[in-house]
Amino acid sequence: MPQETADKGRILLVDDESAILRTFRYCLEDDGYNVSTASSAAQADNLLLRQVFDLCFLDLRLGEDNGLELLAQMRVQAPWMRVVIVTAHSAVDTAVDAIQAGAADYLVKPCSPDQLRLAAAKQMEVRSMTARLEALEVEVRKAKDGLDSNCPAMMAVLETARQVAGTDANILILGESGTGKGELARAIHGWSRRAKRSCVTINCPSLTAELMESELFGHARGSFTGASESTQGRVAQADGGTLFLDEIGDFPLTLQPKLLRFIQDKEYERVGDPVTRRADVRIVAATNLDLDEMVREGRFREDLLYRLNVITLKLPPLRERQEDVMILAERFLARFVGDYARPARAFSAEASAALQAYHWPGNIRELRNVIERASIICQQEEVTVANLGLGGAAEGGNNNVQVGAALSLEELEKAHIAAVLASSNTLDLAAKTLGIDASTLYRKRKQYNL
Repeated sequence: MPQETADKGRILLVDDESAILRTFRYCLEDDGYNVSTASSAAQADNLLLRQVFDLCFLDLRLGEDNGLELLAQMRVQAPWMRVVIVTAHSAVDTAVDAIQAGAADYLVKPCSPDQLRLAAAKQMEVRSMTARLEALEVEVRKAKDGLDSNCPAMMAVLETARQVAGTDANILILGESGTGKGELARAIHGWSRRAKRSCVTINCPSLTAELMESELFGHARGSFTGASESTQGRVAQADGGTLFLDEIGDFPLTLQPKLLRFIQDKEYERVGDPVTRRADVRIVAATNLDLDEMVREGRFREDLLYRLNVITLKLPPLRERQEDVMILAERFLARFVGDYARPARAFSAEASAALQAYHWPGNIRELRNVIERASIICQQEEVTVANLGLGGAAEGGNNNVQVGAALSLEELEKAHIAAVLASSNTLDLAAKTLGIDASTLYRKRKQYNL
C-alpha cells in the first residue's frame, strides 16, 4: 500500500525471517497501516533514527543480535512506541522478561492474521489514547480549570469577561459553589493590563469583622493585643493589581461602609493608624448567595452592591454544561495521572456515560475530586464506573434529588449531606452549612458511607 494512503498508524516489523516479514507486512498493509521492515538490529536502529513509529513487532531471536538489548535501545530512542514481542513457544519465558523490560505485549508464532490485526489494533488504540493524553496535558498547562467550553452559555460568559477585562470596571461573579468563580477572577486579572501586578485574594467567610479589617487594610504595631508588628494589608499588596473578594456575601456587615469608602475613593486607614493611604486596586468579587435578597433582608448594603456589580457575570452550573463534562474530566485525568504516575489513560464507555448522567451538585470542584480519586485507585489504562464511585449514576441514574419526591427522610438526608460535602472546601465549612457540629457530620458520613 502506498504510504500516502495509509492512515491508521506507522508500524515497524523486526524479524530475521524474510517470510515472516513479508506475511506480516502484507497483512498489516491490507488493514490500512504504513509498514516498514528490518531484519537486524542495525537496520531497525537506522529506521528509528529516520522515522517515527507508533508500534513495533519485535522478534527476540534475531540471529546474532540480542532482541532484549534492542528492546532496551528502543525504549530510549522511541519511548512513546508500543513494542509487541513475537516469539516461538519455546521462548515464552524470554517474552515475559521482555514485558518486564517495557514491552507492551507478546505474540506466539505461528499466529493467525486475525491475531496479528487484533494485536495491532489494541496497541494502536492505546497509543492514540496516550497521544491524546499528552495533548491534554499541554492544554492543562495553558488553560484554567473549567474555562474552556463548548457550552454556549459559558462561552458567552467568557467572551464578556474577556471584553471587560481590559477595563477597570468592578466585576461581580455569581454562581454555585464549585463552578470556577475563583478561576474566572484570576483569568480576568491575567487578561487585564494589571496582569504584571498581584492578584490578591481574601476569603471572606473565614474571618471575623476585626480580623477582616486588619487583613484587608493592615494594622499598626500595638493597635490590638497580639499586634507585635505593623502589617500593610491585602489592599496595599494588591496596589496596581486586582483584589479578589471571594464569597463577598459573607463580608461582615459592620465593615461594609469602610469597604464601600475604599471602592469609591481608593482611600483607607490601617487599624490603629490615622494616616490616610491610597491604593489603585481593581475589585473582583464573587458569591454563591443571592445578594439582592440579602439587601432586602438588611444583611448587605445596597450601595455596596451597586458599586460591586458594575459588570455581573453568572457562571452556569456544570449540570447545564453537558458539552463540557468529558472535556474537563479528560483534562483532570491527564493532570492527575501525571502528578501521581498512575496508569489510567482514558474512560470506559460506561464511565463516560456515568459522568455525563451525574447531576454534579458540587460542580467542577466535585468533578475534579472524583477524577483525582479515580486516577489514584484505577489500576488499568481505562477508568471504570467502579473507580468513579458515583453510586446511582453508575447505573445511568441521576442524583438530582427533589424535595417532595418519593424518598425516605434518610435518603433525603444522605443526598443533601453528600451535596454539601461535595461543594465545601472543608468539613468544618460543610458542618457549618448543615447546622451541625463536625463530630456529628463525621458520624453521618460514616453512617451513610460517604
